[in-house]
Amino acid sequence: MSDLSFSCALVTGGGGGLGKAIAAYLVRQNRKVILAGRTESNLRETAKEIGATDYFVLDTGKIDQISPFTATITAKYPELDCLINNAGVQRPLHVLQDEPSDFLLKADQEIDINIRGPMHLTLGLLEHFKGRPHATIINVSSILAFIPFSVINPVYNGTKAWLHFWSMTLRSQLARGGFEKIKVIEVAPPSVATDLHRERDDPDDNKKHKNPDVLSVDEFMDFVSAGLERGDDMIAPGMSQEIVDKWYAEFGALYNTLSGGGP
Repeated sequence: MSDLSFSCALVTGGGGGLGKAIAAYLVRQNRKVILAGRTESNLRETAKEIGATDYFVLDTGKIDQISPFTATITAKYPELDCLINNAGVQRPLHVLQDEPSDFLLKADQEIDINIRGPMHLTLGLLEHFKGRPHATIINVSSILAFIPFSVINPVYNGTKAWLHFWSMTLRSQLARGGFEKIKVIEVAPPSVATDLHRERDDPDDNKKHKNPDVLSVDEFMDFVSAGLERGDDMIAPGMSQEIVDKWYAEFGALYNTLSGGGP
């Protein structure tokens, strides 16, 4: 079944980068799209450019904002039936060079945005989604969730691994609880030419002229749109596919066995 059965999607980190690209694609598919992000000017400009239905200023790393936000958005848009957890930050952290206080401050912020934000949003909207005919949760993880080769990003690697395992176990719990109608999809991008590396010494090291393996945003969306239209649970664009396939070939059946989910 196509994973475009939803009618109204909330996209976090929707003011730019991958969030903007996903949102623009969904608008072209005649879905209502609501953007959320930290910078109002970016949200306002993006909403106007792509024809989004609405936008809300939300810092997913500030957990105390999430409960009132979910109450507001479900009251205003009771048809909301899709959450796309795209917002995330990637910060270079040096255990041997950074001051411990600076390291911990940046690491805690990264954990709040990349882990606590998606978790609180998902759980905050879950009861609402249970009341919808169908619902979809899309979590944007990373190839670094499977092989943490970006050594300069120790916390980011771990947060994306968490999001991968959260997606797996959330999917299993919903299915066992009789809520297969709530679809959980994971998207695991490789390096894509966005501004995610803006805090690195070389913020352009994820651009094609520096790394030919990097996907353009358009190339990334070709993979994502095809995966959504096929109904895939896991979408692994570009070089991610081989790595993800190897991971599931090695551990997928074992997960099902140990978790009681299958033979």
